[in-house]
Amino acid sequence: MTEGTAQQGETKQDVTHAPAPGRIVVGVDGSESSKQALRWAARLSAADGSRIQAVTAWEYPQVFNAPVDVSWRPDVDADTVLRETLDEVFGGDRPEGLEPVVVHGPARTALIEASRGASLLVVGSRGHGGFAGLLLGSVSSACSEHAHCPVLVFHDRD
Repeated sequence: MTEGTAQQGETKQDVTHAPAPGRIVVGVDGSESSKQALRWAARLSAADGSRIQAVTAWEYPQVFNAPVDVSWRPDVDADTVLRETLDEVFGGDRPEGLEPVVVHGPARTALIEASRGASLLVVGSRGHGGFAGLLLGSVSSACSEHAHCPVLVFHDRD
C-alpha cells in the first residue's frame, strides 16, 4: 500500500480550509458613483466577510493659475471628504473592518497599488464630488487595465 492511501475500513479525512476573508478596495472621492461603490462593497463584505478599505487620494495641482493660500492642506481636505462620504453612506452603522485610508499621490496610482492582494477594486466612473477630478473616467480606465485584482466600475445614475 502506498503512503497516503487509506486502508480498508479507515476513512481518509480531507481537510478543506475556507479561504481567509478578502479585502475590497473602494476609491472614494465624494461623488455619487463612489458612494454607490461603497454601498456595493458593503453588500459584498456582508456576504463574504471581506474587509473594506476606503481609499481617497490627494495631490497638489500640477499648475497653479491663481494665488494659493499657503495654509491650504489638501491632505486634510481629502480626509474630510472621506469621513463625510463614509458618514453619508453608512452613518453610525459602518461595516465591521472598514478601514479609511488617505493616500498622497495620483488616484490611479494609489488605487492600483492598493489593489495588490485585494479580492476586488470598486471605483466610480467619474468623479465630480467634493474633491473634483479625483476619480475621472481616466482613473477607472487605468484601474481596469492595470489593477492587480478584478475591478468593478460604477456609473452615475441620473
